[in-house]
Amino acid sequence: MSEQQTDQQNALDQLSINALRFLAVDAVEKAKSGHPGAPLGCAPIAYLLYHKLMKHDPSDPKWIDRDRFVLSNGHASALLYGVLHLSGYDLPISQLEQFRQWGSHTPGHPEYGEAPGVEVTTGPLGQGFAMGVGLATAEKHLAAVYNRDGHNIVDHHTYVLCGDGDLMEGISHEASSLAGTLKLGKLIVLYDDNLISLDGPTELSFTEDVSERFRGYHWHVQMVDDGNDLVALEAAIKAAQAETTRPSLIRVRTVIGYGSPKAGTSKVHGEALGAEAVKETKKNLGWPEDRTFYVPEEAAKNWAEAKGKGKKEHEEWQKGFEEYKKAYPEPAAEFDRTIKAELLSGWEKKIPTFPTDKPVATRNAGQVVMNAVAGVVPELFGGAADLTASTKTIFKDSPNFHIDPKGRNVYFGVREFGMCAMVNGMAAHGGLIPFGSTFFTFSDYARNALRMAALMSVHSLFIFTHDSVGLGEDGPTHQPIEQLMSLRLIPQLTDFRPADANETAACWYLALERKSASFMALSRQDLPVIDAEKYKVHEGVKRGAYALDNSGKDIILIATGSEVSLIVKAAEELKAAGIAASVVSMPSFKIFDEQDEAYKSSLFPENTPKLAVEAGATMGWYKYIGHNGGVIGLDRFGASAPGPIAMEKLGISVAHVVEKAKQLVKK
Repeated sequence: MSEQQTDQQNALDQLSINALRFLAVDAVEKAKSGHPGAPLGCAPIAYLLYHKLMKHDPSDPKWIDRDRFVLSNGHASALLYGVLHLSGYDLPISQLEQFRQWGSHTPGHPEYGEAPGVEVTTGPLGQGFAMGVGLATAEKHLAAVYNRDGHNIVDHHTYVLCGDGDLMEGISHEASSLAGTLKLGKLIVLYDDNLISLDGPTELSFTEDVSERFRGYHWHVQMVDDGNDLVALEAAIKAAQAETTRPSLIRVRTVIGYGSPKAGTSKVHGEALGAEAVKETKKNLGWPEDRTFYVPEEAAKNWAEAKGKGKKEHEEWQKGFEEYKKAYPEPAAEFDRTIKAELLSGWEKKIPTFPTDKPVATRNAGQVVMNAVAGVVPELFGGAADLTASTKTIFKDSPNFHIDPKGRNVYFGVREFGMCAMVNGMAAHGGLIPFGSTFFTFSDYARNALRMAALMSVHSLFIFTHDSVGLGEDGPTHQPIEQLMSLRLIPQLTDFRPADANETAACWYLALERKSASFMALSRQDLPVIDAEKYKVHEGVKRGAYALDNSGKDIILIATGSEVSLIVKAAEELKAAGIAASVVSMPSFKIFDEQDEAYKSSLFPENTPKLAVEAGATMGWYKYIGHNGGVIGLDRFGASAPGPIAMEKLGISVAHVVEKAKQLVKK
């Protein structure tokens, strides 16, 4: 390239970058809210990735072998929307003009499923970083499972753009530590190192040596001193692409609010520039001051090259996949099925039915079910937060992922929040049904990741065991009280607390079939097994609640989990005392709420007193029991004692149920 051609290309690059900058600035200014600083500083990074270095097809945003881009510092969403529009995704300029407005596809923080090209929902800092680790984990596993010599049908990178806030959050430590251990060589994180946080200079609260931290986590680390230096940026990204055994961190020194009168200050972080500052910024960067949402023809044409490049890459991949299908028809069919999120026809026939001759802890039943379906649901993939021996979430016939990436067992370590966010990234990737597991009380560490799973409506499974004070001696630090009811409050998150082994099997069936976020609360202690055929357990669980005995007209006893066997015994004692009690098992509030009113009324007739029993917080039960009902539960912390003693002392016993039921019947 001649010197003149080089100068022309540089000018075109800068024109294209500034077009992106000012789409973001104008979107924020029109909305009178948002974050213009990061888009002004990071536009060169986004341009280089989307225009030149990333493999993506704007005409097919769900192409399975595309590179993934995660904007972990999701407050910079105007940058992402601008680059998606300019690259040719189906996001018209009218959507940028409606940034942060009701009904638009350009919400304040990127939301999965709104704008095409948004890979995950980000905003709560650090979670995009961790979901990026999950995306890269999924890529590594699927590549190991499906690729063959000469046929790399899974071969893409995950790029994450993050800021200081992401790296301050503890979840980034959890995720980056594990990413190094897992040797995720296809993960490339670009760190917007602009020295500014919302409160002011980062030196107020963030003085660690980030490079040494990531080297300590076994990452490949580089530094680019000037975020506007496209040559240095490209060289660093290509060096990261060439590193195949370690994840890469590229520190990029940018200027927040570049070109604006507020550049380099916290004032440009989280509020619109203001009309005068916008004019001055445009003047400083040689942009028409009186034009808004303006894209010069030359810049638009240059950006449009990404669409043609991506379409060609996609077509080449498709040709390769057709050859792969001919050479390896069985894995090709399985790959095609799993990326379409379709379960194998007849897979449910492998779900076991448990005999009633001996009690089984629902955590143990879960392990049996998981391993029974492992062969017909090969996309099931995950592990526990250093608790596989306790939560029973391990595939007995599969290697460990960190040793052999074909393996389905992931050792997440004691990293509950990082684990659950990684699970969300895996689910968003496609081709897997991922799960993470820990003790139920430690779901608190990961709550916001569960919320994000529900918000994204991704197929993330969370398996929680040691579900109540019935776990016993570990005491109140490990005994969940409020967790069950609290998680039921999250919209779009399906709750499962099965009463026995057969309900557990039915819950696993639904968790896999529903293709949405869900959690299970499973027992440590053994529980009597309900006769699946006699009581039509699977059909009942599919409706969220069902009657084990619907003959009683005096009172209805309702319970979940381990307390179902307790109310069965209480009903027998009440019958001996001349009180006819119906018995209802209610494994899922969410699914029951989806039923029609006729079914709900048949199970819970309005004028019959109701008594709910659950070893947890009582508040959420009143919507079902009404004004004439009662609840036996726990609105206090537990205590260290053997499980049966703890339950009895805390009032979760047959005697307490019988006494309370008699009081309600007398009213």
